[in-house]
Amino acid sequence: MIIVTTILVYFAALWIVSRFVTRKSNNDVFFRGERKSPWYMVAFGMIGASISGVSFVSVPGMPIHINMYYLQMCLGFILGYFAIAFILLPIYYKLNLTTIYSYLRQRLGINAYKTGAWFFLLSKMTRAAVSFYVVCMLLHRFVFETQGIPFFITVIGLVALIWLYTHRGGVKTLVWTDTFQTLCLFGALTLIIVNVADALGMTLGEAATSIRESAYSQVFLFDDWFSKQNFWKQFLSGIFVVIVMTGLDQDMMQKNLTCKTLREAQKDMCTYGFFFVPANLLFLSLGVLLIMLTQQQGWELPANTDDLLPMFAATGKLGTTVTILFTIGIVAACFSSADSALTALTTSFCVDIKERPNDESLRRMAHIGICVVFTVFIIVFRMVNSTNVIDAIYTLCSYTYGPLLGLFAFGLLTHRQPRDRYVPYIAVASPVICYLTDTLTTSLTGYTFGYELLMLNGLLTFAGLWLMNEKPSSIHQ
Repeated sequence: MIIVTTILVYFAALWIVSRFVTRKSNNDVFFRGERKSPWYMVAFGMIGASISGVSFVSVPGMPIHINMYYLQMCLGFILGYFAIAFILLPIYYKLNLTTIYSYLRQRLGINAYKTGAWFFLLSKMTRAAVSFYVVCMLLHRFVFETQGIPFFITVIGLVALIWLYTHRGGVKTLVWTDTFQTLCLFGALTLIIVNVADALGMTLGEAATSIRESAYSQVFLFDDWFSKQNFWKQFLSGIFVVIVMTGLDQDMMQKNLTCKTLREAQKDMCTYGFFFVPANLLFLSLGVLLIMLTQQQGWELPANTDDLLPMFAATGKLGTTVTILFTIGIVAACFSSADSALTALTTSFCVDIKERPNDESLRRMAHIGICVVFTVFIIVFRMVNSTNVIDAIYTLCSYTYGPLLGLFAFGLLTHRQPRDRYVPYIAVASPVICYLTDTLTTSLTGYTFGYELLMLNGLLTFAGLWLMNEKPSSIHQ
């Protein structure tokens, strides 16, 4: 009952914020926030939106099997954000875009434009559903299942809450609610760390020393090229993961495009890009402390690493205060990523697929429809998922975001014009070839592709466009 009450109080706060900041509702407000958002508010809110509930649950459990190697990817993230700020954002602002896929229409053609938009819809729906699945799964397991409530009712209820506070103001609402949610997320994370250190009988200084000396705190791996955790695989993948999952993602870029000027958007992008290393270091440090506490209590570490934090926080083993903090943190993280995803999906469907950016009735119906499809995706993912959630996200996105990487790279790096009618076939063939390549390579050589699969996917799309080109284009941004 404590968890349910916490969620309802938290939602009420979000609804009040949304009503206060959004006094009118139209498509310009919903899609572009009237281009009046303060850059520092966008930057701070984007931290929470980018981290999502996946990090809150999955990252603390990572040290069990892969130490702190995830920080290698986070270091790559920084370069990726700078690439977005100084390569992609100038193009988006110069063309005054509502959705970033409109660039593909101007540069490559209508089929490239539609292909990019459809791949975004598939990629974002998959990624957001996987992320939001975390909070739905936890709440169902620890609260609603004992009451005999089906999982799909849990999902419907939480998605409905998001719709209630986003359906009027869209992205303008999110700039402010994401700021509030980021405050809640990191406030809860910090206080949980304090409580875990206290349960271990340590001061924060002693806890920091213990983490540094722990066998689970190794950050770099240079010598094993066959490991997915090799530094160069992780670092380079981090750069491209950010470029694709942020710079080529309407969800992540939509709030950045609400800043008043390009310079403000660049400050926003670079500022929050630097936060990912310290933010994830906090999550990983919490995981090491929880491993120590597990060993101190003589318990076994969970087989599923995603269960490490919930094993303590959601079950009350650290007290009611930590249970409330955990609930606030996980809901803040999940809501801040899911609400922006639903808004971006609605925007892309109305602007890119239907090409009716001024139709308010379409926007309202599309937002409801996207929420329904989102709910179905979450339920389906629960039926098929069998791996660590954050790994599942990056693996799925290596296949679905790769063609977007190839399309944008071809447009930006060449003056050539592809044969537009072949673009959809190339974009579909690239992930299929990647999957077959990964399967054969693993069986024949033992080498397993990691997140570098994203780069291979993008390269195959790029090569296909190069082979199916017509003549140099005079349109080049």
